[in-house]
Parts: sequence; C-alpha cells; structure tokens
Amino acid sequence: MHKRWIAALAGSLFAAASAFALDNGLAKTPPMGWNSWNRFGCNVSEDLVRKAAGQMVQSGMKDAGYQYIVIDDCWQVSRDGDGNIVADPVRFHSGIKALADYVHSLGLKMGIYSDAGSATCGGRPGGRGHEFQDARQYARWGIDYLKYDWCNTSTQDGPSSYATMRDALADSGRPIVFSICEWGTAKPWLWGASDGNLWRTTTDILDRWEGRGDKYGAGVMDIVDMQVGIEQYAGPGHWNDPDMLEVGNGGMTDIEYRSHFSLWAMLAAPLMAGNDLDHMTPAIHDILTNKEVIAVDQDSLGIEGRRVHHASDGWDIWVKPLTGDRKAVLLLNRGGRDQSITVRWSELGLAADKSVMVRDLWEHRDLGAKTGEFSAMVPSHGVVMVVTQ
Repeated sequence: MHKRWIAALAGSLFAAASAFALDNGLAKTPPMGWNSWNRFGCNVSEDLVRKAAGQMVQSGMKDAGYQYIVIDDCWQVSRDGDGNIVADPVRFHSGIKALADYVHSLGLKMGIYSDAGSATCGGRPGGRGHEFQDARQYARWGIDYLKYDWCNTSTQDGPSSYATMRDALADSGRPIVFSICEWGTAKPWLWGASDGNLWRTTTDILDRWEGRGDKYGAGVMDIVDMQVGIEQYAGPGHWNDPDMLEVGNGGMTDIEYRSHFSLWAMLAAPLMAGNDLDHMTPAIHDILTNKEVIAVDQDSLGIEGRRVHHASDGWDIWVKPLTGDRKAVLLLNRGGRDQSITVRWSELGLAADKSVMVRDLWEHRDLGAKTGEFSAMVPSHGVVMVVTQ
C-alpha cells in the first residue's frame, strides 16, 4: 500500500507540473549542441565560435543531431548609454548578429549566455533589471537559445526571477529555448517547467569520474546520483539538466567518457558538448556521434531513465522506456575491477520467462534473443548499453 501511495503521489505531481509547463513549442527532445565554457572558459571569441560551428558540420556532429552553438560567459563587456548590452568589440569584432548569421548559414542555431543577477559569474554585466531590453536585443541578433545563470543574485527569488525572463523572451517575438542555470539550489524541477525548457539540477560538472571540488563542482558519478528520484519531472519541452558534457576534455579515460555520454542519454539530458571540436581524437568523435546512443536520448517518448538497481559492490542498472515498446538498459560498473552484471527481465517489468531480442549500442550488433535475463562483462568504470525489443 505504501509503495502504491508513493507512486500515485509522484504521478500526481508530474501531472500537475506538466499542466503548467511552458509551452513555447521548443525542445520537444533534449537540446543538442556545443557550449564554449567547459573547455575555454572566458577565453571565448568570434573566431573560436566560427571554428566550432564549422567543425560541427565537418565532423558529422550536425548530421548526428547537434544544433546549437552556444557562447557562454565573458562575451559581454558593458552597457551603452541606453542600457543595451555590449559585446566585446575586440573579441567579437563583427558583432553578435553577424556571428549568428554565419552560424545560421551553416544550418545551425545560435545560443548565448547571461545571468539573472547584477553580474555574471565572470563579473560581466548581468541581466537583472534589463530582462525585456536584453530579450529584444537577443531576438534582433537572431539568438535561438539562452542559458541564464544564477550568480550575484543576492536576495532574489529563483522562480520569480526566471519567470521575468521567461516573459521577456515570450515578448521578444522570436522563439528562444530557455535554459535555467540555477544549479538545483531551489529544486527547480518542482517549478522550472512553468518557466523554462530545461533546468540545471546540480552544481557544475567537473572533468573527473567522481568526487567533489574544493569549493564547488562534482564528478560524473556524484552528479548521476543527484538525478535519482527526480526523473518524473522531465518530459518533452521541459528537461532535467545534469550540466554539459565533459567528453574529450582530458580528465577521464575514453571508457569513462563513453559511460558519461551513455548515462546522459539514459537521463534524457541535454547533450551539450564542451570540448575542442578542432582537436578531437577518433575515439572522442565516435563517442559524440554514436547515433544509436543519441537515439536513446532523443526518443520522442521523452521519458527520463531511472535507476532500478544500485549494488553495494559498485554497479548500477538503469532503464529507459522507448517508443515501440522498447527499453534501453544500461549496465554501469562503478567499481575498480571488471565484473559481470546481470539484469533480470523482471526488473524491466517483463515476464520472467519472456524471450527478448537485444542489441548492443556500442558494439553496433544484435546479440540475439535472451530469455529471462541478460548478462555482460563490464569493464571498470565502463558500461554495456543495450536496447531490448
């Protein structure tokens, strides 16, 4: 009875959140793109962004589904006499509109960054008190995506601050995906669906397998653990965001990056690459462009995966329902040695004696019919990711 009551309550909360969800027609599947911050920080420029856009096309990432080129913090330097936000005239010598026009000419979309407070995290002018003015400026420039941070906010209230920018974007006359970057401080999964298309659920991601930073930030395993129990709040047009990808930035092994990417796909998370696209190894390219794994993330059913098993000896099982009565299953080995992991069909809600076809998404091969369960040897810090039919 207790478990049924909890399930019913969770369903009611999800229905309530969906009823008041922002309906701007955008982000019906999790946004995919590239953001400058994780690799380049404040060292951002027009030339860097142009190069990244070109590489997104040439590398095949665009064909794999990536759309957005997002300039993060430090593009802005001041406001003019009328209060309009001013881009760095040296680093962005052609201006943001010309840069957006170039990105659009490649068949991609343009994103930009600002902050709900008086200043950005990098100390540049924030958006507080200029929301409608900035939104109109972004629309004139041709911006398609806004990441809105939460630094220097003092006594501001998260829901009302983001609602103000939501209204400003709606008034701008241009469809702009709204990414709430409030770091999970005020549990935005409870209110974010009415204000934005996605909301950060955690502190910043660090380019490491696990462990917290000295002041802020967390490794991949820590961030994954923070997603457990909030999956019911995500869906088409409104997504939990466990932060951008660190794939290819050098702090983890290729096996760990494969796990990172797989987990984000299972979480129906935005897939925002953050590496140097001009210097990708073949292994990193193959991770970021694995269309079978991306298809799990982008499945139109829009259900976030959930963890169904968390073993004390260091392994997890994650399950994500897909269209066509399929399921994505992830066997995750968090431990320091290779180990065999078994998922039983009963854990997937299937009959224990059911015969199920299984396909490996990283090996790109069918494994045949499996009855009752599926087992695989999983490398340390690695995954085996399959789809059942």
